[in-house]
This record gives sequence, structure tokens and C-alpha cells, in this order.
Amino acid sequence: MKRQKILGIKKSIALLAHDNKKNELIKWTCLNRDRLIYHRLIATETTGKLIEEQLQTKIKKVMSGPLGGDQQLGAMLSQGKIDIIIFFWDPMETQPHDSDVKALLRLCVVWNIPMACDTATADFIITSPLMTEQYIADHPTYKTYVNRNITK
Repeated sequence: MKRQKILGIKKSIALLAHDNKKNELIKWTCLNRDRLIYHRLIATETTGKLIEEQLQTKIKKVMSGPLGGDQQLGAMLSQGKIDIIIFFWDPMETQPHDSDVKALLRLCVVWNIPMACDTATADFIITSPLMTEQYIADHPTYKTYVNRNITK
């Protein structure tokens, strides 16, 4: 049996980017300003400050990614406080907090959270009619994993 989460008309959107992708995310947020400011925006510290300056809107900020921000977002995500992740991560460079990044990406899949890691996917998500409608997302319970020996 699956649980469900109702995503309201206003979504909680987490925005984050690695250093080499920050300019790309800033450009994308500026192009989509009118759509984004309708929703609740959350970002890691450095990225959030840059986006706030460009969009002239308040953004809830968590710590910088390498200092625990990715883990804070992961906790918020698993608590149902984030509806969408826009994470422009750098696939060409290893990060000191790479395990945190992978954990965040994994949680998006575990909790059935829409996630964009590039501009094309972000464009599809932000322009979807579902962005301004209520949406019921299935959240698996993973009860079948409880009694399963995964160390085989």
C-alpha cells in the first residue's frame, strides 16, 4: 500500500547548485522569476543569497552544501517539507561532500520527489500545468523491506 502526499497549489522548491553550475542556475531562475516567486523557495546559503539578489525576493536558506546544507534539505525532504528539487550539480568534478549529494539525490527517488539536475528538465518541471494545480504524489511505504535481509 502506498501513502500519498498532497502538493498544494504553491509548491516548496529547493534550489541548489555546485560552484561551476551556480551561474547557470542563477540565469535559469531569472528567466523563470515570475513562475518561481509564486512558490516557497528554499536554497543552500551561497546559492540562496545569489538568487535573492537577482530575484529581489526572500528565500529560506539552509547551510552551505559542504557544511551540511544538503543534509538539511534531505531531512526537510523526508519530512514532506520540500515538493521539488532543482539541483544543478556538476557531474564533471568531484565534490568534498559527494556522499551528501548522492544521499540527497537518492532521497528524491525514495520519496518520489520531482528533481531537475539540468536546465532542460527544470524547464519541463517549471512549465508543467501541475505546478499551479494540486497534485497527489504517491509515497511508497517500503514495508516490504522491513523483514527482508538486505545483507545477502
